Amino acid sequence: MTDTPARLLNLLSLLQTPREWPGSELAERLAVSARTIRRDIDRLRELGYPVEATKGAVGGYRLVAGTAMPPLLLDDEEAVAIAVGLRAGAGHAIEGVEEASVRALAKLEQVLPSRLRHRVSTLQNATIPLTRGDGATVAPSTLTTLAGAVTGQERLRFGYRAGDGNETKRLVEPYRLVSTGRRWYLVAYDMGREDWRTFRVDRVSEPFPTAARFTPRELPTGDAAAYLTRSMARAQPEVELDVSFEAPAEFVAGRLPAHLAPAPVTETSCRLRARTNDSTEWLAVRLALVDAPFTIHGPVPLVEYTRDLATRLGAAAGHR
Repeated sequence: MTDTPARLLNLLSLLQTPREWPGSELAERLAVSARTIRRDIDRLRELGYPVEATKGAVGGYRLVAGTAMPPLLLDDEEAVAIAVGLRAGAGHAIEGVEEASVRALAKLEQVLPSRLRHRVSTLQNATIPLTRGDGATVAPSTLTTLAGAVTGQERLRFGYRAGDGNETKRLVEPYRLVSTGRRWYLVAYDMGREDWRTFRVDRVSEPFPTAARFTPRELPTGDAAAYLTRSMARAQPEVELDVSFEAPAEFVAGRLPAHLAPAPVTETSCRLRARTNDSTEWLAVRLALVDAPFTIHGPVPLVEYTRDLATRLGAAAGHR
């Protein structure tokens, strides 16, 4: 790469991932000599980017938090506002921006000065987001730790609570983070099970990188989203959902996830027909939260569960 400005931007992009880069690896990535990398690092430092170097047989570089924000054309207030916004988008799965939020948050928090990081945490802890109730909340710090391990190709340890409540310790090679719009999942190779696994991130606890690098294995499907879809299909059989609502389609669509989109029947009614892997329990509650009269035509297990749920809720409210 002979274009110096383009090379510097690529070098900076690599350094903004939360890991240490050996000079030889940077030289290989950018197809230049180790001497050129050293000169480029000096140029970045002259521009105000705090690049730290470590000594040793190989040596390495990493972008660290300095006494002030690097020259990103952001003042302190703007940096705090962006970080809080990214945490909200990442931690509460705002549909359409969640994955970009995690990537950007991992880069920003890597260089955020400690005084600003404290302000962001204080503001985040003092506020409660109003979510749609169709997904589990995940700590942004957990997401950024996982994202850093994925990007840095670093083995990861964490505690994991299965759906039945069983808790285990896992050592994995993280491959990708995938958002379904309701939940975050980590696709990883489980070292203990010697096989690929998917993990719900809201069930992950105390993740920490081990500093042990790995060469990514080939995923069976070649695509993390496709692997997650296949994995979820095995765990939960697909059903034909058929529900009619006495409300406009636009009203109902605004209160359901994007994969459950109703079609208008009249100006004041609509019908939802979809194939879904969502659980019966989740569907019953989610449909009730639409806050409009509805009739379930199928599947039968959903009709029966909703009827039983209505009886239990009526009894809880004092109705017989």
